[in-house]
Amino acid sequence: MSEFDQPQLSVLFTAEQIQARIRALGAAITADYAGRSPLLVVVLKGAVPFAADLVRTIDLAVTMDFIAVSSYGASTKSSGEVRLLKDLDASLREQEVIIVEDIVDTGLTLSYLLDMFRRRGAASVRVAALLDKPERRQREVHVTYVGFTIPNEFVVGFGLDYAERYRNLPYVAILNPSL
Repeated sequence: MSEFDQPQLSVLFTAEQIQARIRALGAAITADYAGRSPLLVVVLKGAVPFAADLVRTIDLAVTMDFIAVSSYGASTKSSGEVRLLKDLDASLREQEVIIVEDIVDTGLTLSYLLDMFRRRGAASVRVAALLDKPERRQREVHVTYVGFTIPNEFVVGFGLDYAERYRNLPYVAILNPSL
């Protein structure tokens, strides 16, 4: 039995639902940034599948950069401490930035990035997240482009992982908490 068929996963959003929502988000970004060229800052590793599909739905001349931060490690609970693992290559001065996140949970990572990007002189900073889990918020953050709002469950798939597993699932699933 492959990990795609294991009973500890319960599908929350199908691949088709995800793709339809990403197309709607791309259309909204295209409309909001008409005539401009935003910089998409992709948060590694989880946001890569979402960002790859999202960027193809945005009908603008966008640029991309990548940043890596961590607050989870191999756990299903945030450590509460955000660590910068890989910084950006480009300057943010006067850039219109869209942070592309897989999930906004406690808000700690996003709050850290928003503060850092503003200090670095970004002209504006907005957030696009595949998933939003407002029940767990510890820091108030605004997510402009939300794919789906989810309950307080640990989810995997479509870039989201548990100990580096399940990122390659084409859907988002709830991971059985008994693991």
